[in-house]
Amino acid sequence: MNVTSPELLRDAMVKQIEAAGYAVDEQVQRALRSVERHHFVPDAAIEDAYAPDIVVTKRAADGEVLSCLSHPSIVALQLGQLAVRPGQRVLEIGAGAGYNAALLARLVGPGGQVTAIDVDPDVVDNARRRLAAVGVGNVEVVLADGALGHPAGAPFDRILATVGAYGIPDAWLGQLTPDGRLVVPVRIRGSVSRSIAFERGDNGRWRSVDHQMCGFVPLRDGIADDPRRRVALTSDAAVKLLLNQEHALDPAGLAGVLDRSRFEVWTGVTFGPMQSLEWLYLWLACVLDTGVCSMSVEPAAIDAGAVQPMFRASTMAVPGDRELAYLTWRAVGHTASGGRIMEVGVIGHGDNPADLTTRVAEEVRAWSERHRNRQVRFGIAAPASGSTDPDHGRFFLDRPHNPIAVGWL
Repeated sequence: MNVTSPELLRDAMVKQIEAAGYAVDEQVQRALRSVERHHFVPDAAIEDAYAPDIVVTKRAADGEVLSCLSHPSIVALQLGQLAVRPGQRVLEIGAGAGYNAALLARLVGPGGQVTAIDVDPDVVDNARRRLAAVGVGNVEVVLADGALGHPAGAPFDRILATVGAYGIPDAWLGQLTPDGRLVVPVRIRGSVSRSIAFERGDNGRWRSVDHQMCGFVPLRDGIADDPRRRVALTSDAAVKLLLNQEHALDPAGLAGVLDRSRFEVWTGVTFGPMQSLEWLYLWLACVLDTGVCSMSVEPAAIDAGAVQPMFRASTMAVPGDRELAYLTWRAVGHTASGGRIMEVGVIGHGDNPADLTTRVAEEVRAWSERHRNRQVRFGIAAPASGSTDPDHGRFFLDRPHNPIAVGWL
């Protein structure tokens, strides 16, 4: 058996998922090892099909990804959150290439049924062909707006969204069985998203039973689409900011912002090796009206001294009308094992960058001092049923569909 055999590549894929820190139960492992991922992306090299990355299957004219096979670790993460059982009925929102549906079909077994729904005719046709080619018989692929669910097949034991959502449509909640589970990548605000598993509590309210950091192609061309746009901050487009539907900002006000006045604040908040930034990002997404947005950076912009991002290719930033503040960090020490300790800083640019920069830095400190070691829970709230109280770590995030409640416990 050679090193590029599908069997060895699938085994290596599962080992890589576990090495990345994702717990994969036995049923999900068997599905990942048995379903041939490369059959769903025949135009990709077989090594690329099993690599720890997405595999793009459709792009827009501007290069934006419209459909893809998700990163294997994210696939395993969501399948674990969904906790599918044999014989169950599952609805998948977003058909992709059909790979996820094939995994779900394996998990529910011959006594179960999977329905995958997508708004894109090309995606639906391709998924149908791929599933038929590998002989998966207990999957139906439907062309429709996924935000409306699939009333004809309801109720479902599980609903899995493999596309990002800014709001949670009533149809998804109404088409679940009383003890059903919904797993959906919810975009909290800006570029911060979490894959959240929701169930009904004893009081009938939806609350999270698990949530993990993630990122997904957003819903589009339907009642719950989540449009986004990239704004060039430099004349050569070497630095770009990702804006979403909640950002009512004039892009012209951000053009050339990095050439304006600069203001810098160091927070005293530190991170050691393997300490995740995700909880800081979540706090900033909740407490700041614009959230934090992904700022992509080309190496030339760093080399020219235009920006000092946290990472070589990106960082998180907070936009204002004519200002921008972004996260950076610097080494301030080492752990006993030699790992670097990094201090978080905020760099602002604009006509008057001090106020925004200082506000972001204050919230970084507030999170570290009061909320860093607390657990977080999400809920699906009724309209006008909650309020925001940052001092106690409670947020009520209004949405076009159902509001999201976030609480630091």
